[in-house]
Amino acid sequence: MPTWSDDPFARPTQVRHQLLLFLGSLSFVLYLDRVCLGQALKPISEELQISETGMGWILGAFTLAYGLFEVPTGHWGDRFGSRRVLTRIVLWWSTFTILTGLVPAFSLPLPIQPFASGAVLAFDSFVLLFVVRFLFGAGEAGALPNVARVVSRWFPQSERPLAQAVVLTSMLLGGAAAPVLAGFLIEKYGWRVAFGLFGLVGVAWAWAFSAWFRDDPADHPAVNAAERALILQGREAPGGARATHSIPWQFVLSSRNVWLLGAIMSCGASCSYFYMGWYPSYLQKGRGVSAEDSKWLASLVMGGGATGALLGSVLGGIVDRWQYDNRWKRCLTGFGLFASAAICLTGSLYCESPRNSTLLVALAFCFAQAQQPTWWTVVAAISGRHLGALFGLMNSMGVPGAFFANVFTGWLVDQRKAQGAEGRVAWDGVYPWFIGILMLGALFWLFVDLTRSAVEPDAETASDLATGRVAWAAEPATLTAQPEGGPGGPPWTPAPGEATAVRPTTPGTI
Repeated sequence: MPTWSDDPFARPTQVRHQLLLFLGSLSFVLYLDRVCLGQALKPISEELQISETGMGWILGAFTLAYGLFEVPTGHWGDRFGSRRVLTRIVLWWSTFTILTGLVPAFSLPLPIQPFASGAVLAFDSFVLLFVVRFLFGAGEAGALPNVARVVSRWFPQSERPLAQAVVLTSMLLGGAAAPVLAGFLIEKYGWRVAFGLFGLVGVAWAWAFSAWFRDDPADHPAVNAAERALILQGREAPGGARATHSIPWQFVLSSRNVWLLGAIMSCGASCSYFYMGWYPSYLQKGRGVSAEDSKWLASLVMGGGATGALLGSVLGGIVDRWQYDNRWKRCLTGFGLFASAAICLTGSLYCESPRNSTLLVALAFCFAQAQQPTWWTVVAAISGRHLGALFGLMNSMGVPGAFFANVFTGWLVDQRKAQGAEGRVAWDGVYPWFIGILMLGALFWLFVDLTRSAVEPDAETASDLATGRVAWAAEPATLTAQPEGGPGGPPWTPAPGEATAVRPTTPGTI
């Protein structure tokens, strides 16, 4: 006997909006755990006796692992469903958040031949902390690709910009809360307790999410037929399903869009990770701001990023309604926002007041983050059913920029200190690098074309397929050159296992 939930004329339930609470809280905790290290850099480096360069490598360990593991963990969601994968991801990174606070101060020389310089390798606090943060990054790597997959599965096309905005804004609200919460906990209980408490929050989230979430909205007992129909509106037919076809890497890796979007992510990540990891230290050691004031100013910068993510979603909706070429309105939006960020960051250098300088840095982060919803939209448009894996691929391409920001900043500051520089003279030299990187990202946006799929053949290849110049395996993995007219002469007859028809090349239909 049908129940009320099967009545197609009932009002749609709002389960997808409850899901937003989970996705938003996940993103909040993700950045809370990630950004809290920036506020703890000073006490950690003092207690464990690690230099600025060493702390740069500690920060870089996270980004290195994040890049290495993002594609496989994103693909796991495509294959096995995001419920199991996200639960394991959050439990993993929460465990290593707790373990960060358990790294002791120690040094054990290793029984190996010393270097010519006289330096001796040792297993010490630096090495152990590097390993812990590397494994922490490996745990966080698949979170955003799987969140992107959940959004594409659970929300109708018209509501996805709002869902993306909630995720992005929640991430940066977590980043904004981290300096204040971490600063308070570090001052009251010490940095070790702070990491333990942050890790326990993630464990609680994983338990609640696993009990409540279902990969397919149709499997959730609280979703009625009307909401299921609403969710399916405008969805690319196979877009949210688990990927059963192999990823067509020959198209993906030859796609100009993939490399451009990855480079844009790298440029944005470079500045973001400077703000998240080094900005509190810059304020305290470069501008002489107290630890109490630095946590609020660092929080202001992250709050600027959160505001930008929200405003970027609103701007994306406005851009959607423009009667203008779909490609260029996206490109020009990304270009303008990145260029504005570069201008604001330049202005911050000329402010003597730490507060005024921070306001301009917050505005720069606001503009840079405002282009993120546009980036998500373009990635979704070109990725088709392989969104989890391709989002992971392009997001992981941000690792070089993030790694550069973490390691280069610590190295450059130590180099300037070795030359006798102090305060702002030692720290301000990093700014021109990040300003140039933002302008480079703005230029990359001008070459992105969201009308060209990353998983479908372009028009020229499609023509070759149609005329038999190349053969395409049924699960697109290879393109095989064929004699004119196909094997055995015209008309072309597909070999066993080859596609018998050419699919359209519109984005997102594979």
